Amino acid sequence: MGRCINHPDRETSYHCLKYNIYLCDECLGCRDPKIYCKFRSSCIVWFMTKKNKKIAYNAASASARV
Repeated sequence: MGRCINHPDRETSYHCLKYNIYLCDECLGCRDPKIYCKFRSSCIVWFMTKKNKKIAYNAASASARV
């Protein structure tokens, strides 16, 4: 566990191996999604970014159908 780079008062387990930084839930997001990252296949930050985008897209699609 480490402390968020933007919010030092928040402890988090989301660790970016490429930049060696920790990100909290609020800051969670890949910093360079279009640039190659050798850690991507095992990167929790990348996985959570994709998951959150998918959830947001599904929510927007559902509200647009109503």
